[in-house]
Amino acid sequence: MAMMDSHFSLLPSQSLRQVSHLMLMPKRLRAGAMRGERRSKKRGTSIEFADYRNYSAGDDLRKLDWNILARLNKPVVKVHEDEEDLTVHLLCDASLSMQATEEGETSKWDYSTRLASLLAFVALNAGDALTTQRLGETDRTFKGRGREGLVPFLRWMGQQSPQGQTDLNASLQAFTAREKRVGLCFIFTDLFSPMGYETGLRAMLAKGHEVVLVHTLAPSDITPPVRGDVRLIDVETLAPQELTIDAPLYARYQAHLHQWQEGIRATCARWGVHYVHPVSSTPPERLLLSDLLQFKLLK
Repeated sequence: MAMMDSHFSLLPSQSLRQVSHLMLMPKRLRAGAMRGERRSKKRGTSIEFADYRNYSAGDDLRKLDWNILARLNKPVVKVHEDEEDLTVHLLCDASLSMQATEEGETSKWDYSTRLASLLAFVALNAGDALTTQRLGETDRTFKGRGREGLVPFLRWMGQQSPQGQTDLNASLQAFTAREKRVGLCFIFTDLFSPMGYETGLRAMLAKGHEVVLVHTLAPSDITPPVRGDVRLIDVETLAPQELTIDAPLYARYQAHLHQWQEGIRATCARWGVHYVHPVSSTPPERLLLSDLLQFKLLK
């Protein structure tokens, strides 16, 4: 396929070649959250009929039950015993802090959308159901299934941009209450949410979702390029803060950052959440081929 659409900049051909053979393999979903076992990328090869489910964009039209469509005007598709029924949820923090960047850096938003696009490609290529939600001041959702869903996904993702603040607790709880399909959830965020994230994360786990927390920071978050007397402005609240950044304060910042990340890591380990913490300068393909393979979430 010729990638003429500008939105394909999220998925360079070299990146696609690196991940085209992969399949998402959840490890901790509750029994019954998926129908059958994910044994191969070839779906529906069994002649043993199992159930119906509602038609989703990208489904193979050959699986439609035309009799039900004619009688009830309701599109449903047949599911066979060996068909996987994985839903992949991509939840993207769209607060302004995700866009803030120093000159020459890749923003956390751009990095997260590239990583989310790679995961969307892997999911759609395997025929999984995909739900993508933009978490922020105005939540927006995309749903698709199958390879035909990739271009609509990329166009939808390319239309999103950060704004305002994200209340992660409220956004994750709202997603949990609204979304009926339990699945493998990736949360892309810098966790710069004054309201916290724990309550929302607990709600997702209680529902049965398997969660991967992708905690992304920029190089300037880790090593701020400022010294001396400065006036800092919060990009989300516009609240100013005047500081003198000397060696002792810089060392305190580094210690606090390390303590914060270790606390998040400990919480995730205690709750059974997969925790990855990339820097936005790291190629997203490397994250898929290292951390997620290490968790055995990809095969």
